[in-house]
Amino acid sequence: WYMISFEDYDFTVTDRFLRYVRMDTQSDPDSATTPSTMKQKELAVLLALELRQMGLTDAQMDEYGYVYATLEGNCKGPAPVICFCAHMDTAPDCSGAGVNPVLHRNYQGADLVLPDNPAEVLKLADHPDLRLQTGHDIITAGGNTLLGADNKAGIAEIMDAIRFLVLHPEISHGKIRVLFTVDEEIGRGVDHVNLEKLGADYAYTIDGEKAGSIEDETFCADLAKVVLHGIPVHPGFAKGKMVNALKIAACLLGKLPADKLSPETTEGREGFIHPVSLSGNAEKASLSVIIRDFSEEGLKSHEEVLRMAMEEALETFPGGNAFLTIIPQYRNMKQVLDQHPRVTALAREAIRMAGLEPIQQNIRGGTDGCRLTLMGLPCPNIFAGEHAFHSRQEWVSVQDMQKAVQTVVFLSSLWAGESRMLL
Repeated sequence: WYMISFEDYDFTVTDRFLRYVRMDTQSDPDSATTPSTMKQKELAVLLALELRQMGLTDAQMDEYGYVYATLEGNCKGPAPVICFCAHMDTAPDCSGAGVNPVLHRNYQGADLVLPDNPAEVLKLADHPDLRLQTGHDIITAGGNTLLGADNKAGIAEIMDAIRFLVLHPEISHGKIRVLFTVDEEIGRGVDHVNLEKLGADYAYTIDGEKAGSIEDETFCADLAKVVLHGIPVHPGFAKGKMVNALKIAACLLGKLPADKLSPETTEGREGFIHPVSLSGNAEKASLSVIIRDFSEEGLKSHEEVLRMAMEEALETFPGGNAFLTIIPQYRNMKQVLDQHPRVTALAREAIRMAGLEPIQQNIRGGTDGCRLTLMGLPCPNIFAGEHAFHSRQEWVSVQDMQKAVQTVVFLSSLWAGESRMLL
């Protein structure tokens, strides 16, 4: 691995990224199909074609829109099969149609005004990581859409790393599997992944933020469904009789803490209770609430807060009824990854080899890697250089993307020296 040099390498990661983000691949949470939007398959077809052109002859898109491909190993002796994974969809939170990527060369620390919408300004005060980017080339969208660095930066980085390994067969590596998924942004990213077909021993999602970061811990997550029943009566004759389900819901929401336990008041390892939708009428209302914490004990504590708010609301509106259902979503992947310490240890070493200091972090959310880990495929998350996810101010550094390419290459080489017997 110490012979690997990128000094004369003509990186393709930026050109790939600029092409990929122009393709609208926004997923749709209201769709029942897989993928949720057929336009995701347009990128999948392109990626499978480009992988075949690089010599990965088995590259294909399956019926669900996933892309699978294999770079055969060339190392002597056994080595684990490693998968690198990224997702093709962009978030429904912000438009992904008509993305106009803008390259700001040799950034020198000023606020960045986005050219298509001057009201959108990347201010240093709001984006402190920009202070680390002096001299870098920054890519943003024009100002009317998200950029799509989440997660097309990761896709472009994996593609360029595979190209580097193909062009340098002298670099020892084991079998590498590539997996590009759909619908990650709406929580369905690995619903139809075929782990037997994938055949990997360990995996890495390339879907993180700051250069050098590696994440081996995620939230635990539950979805709470509250159904509220009132007593409908003609409003002209309702005195002393009507119980309005919407007012019960409003009362319940008003009893949730305003200064804690919400996304807007928490950070770090603090969990939250987050109402995400409310619908209904005077007779019946339905409320969806997501519960997040890094421990299952924390989840149960937050769910009890919600339950108490519901019961207090019913005391205010006698005659009403409420039913609370808790639906498990995912759990902290650290409980599994701690059983496979070499997976994160080698990632940290690869990051150092790329010239960066590893930053061990947790994710205030979930990833495809979280679900893959809990399905039996240990899969921490490595940086892709993405910043300001899901917004018009999303940005990524060209140089950070190149460091991610190097990290994937070094990591592939490091695994070539690992025997399954040691793990």
